[in-house]
Amino acid sequence: MTAFRLSKLHATGNDFLEIVTPFQQGTSAGRYIDRRKGDGGYMVILQVRDIAQARARAAAARVRTVEQADLQGGTVAMSHLHPKDVGGAILSLDYMHPWSRWEWGGPVWRDNVRTDVSTGIVGAELQGDDPAAMATRWGEVLGREAEPVGEYWRIGLDDGGELRFVHANDGRGEGLGRFDVAVHDPAAVHAVAKARGKVGEDGDVVLSGTRVRLVQA
Repeated sequence: MTAFRLSKLHATGNDFLEIVTPFQQGTSAGRYIDRRKGDGGYMVILQVRDIAQARARAAAARVRTVEQADLQGGTVAMSHLHPKDVGGAILSLDYMHPWSRWEWGGPVWRDNVRTDVSTGIVGAELQGDDPAAMATRWGEVLGREAEPVGEYWRIGLDDGGELRFVHANDGRGEGLGRFDVAVHDPAAVHAVAKARGKVGEDGDVVLSGTRVRLVQA
């Protein structure tokens, strides 16, 4: 916990969904919420195999670092990259040793993993005025190829997940507009969300102002 936010980490399969809430005026998180006209996604966290290489690639691309940490003898490290330099959201590059560790989840997060409904977060969708340029920039920073797929751009990830880049057409401007969650029964999850008033006009499930695309696990 910091002086300006409450942060909750929720295990989604073996991935994490972090929810941040400002509790005083004048915070960066609060200004972001105002700018995007309500709650919404603000960060994409990707686990990397080589943090030194990832940082060097970001530096070579002239991307500023908002926050950086090296903890516990280098077995835990992260770099938050400036959203204005990559576009769409803060990009966090995180390293853990061993790979299966996730320090931010606390010491007993594995005891709370549930895979009966969902198996993980498998994608993120960033929106802006020029998705091609944004995708190209993220590809440069991540050392991955950005490719056009129909009306959007895509960067594939090692675990089969993806980053998508689309035109902002919801009146909220540039940002993280949607993420994908793999579930065993999309229709059943959608029905529960609708009963709880968590389905938007476009049919997407909506959590904290962010659309959720349900993907068949």
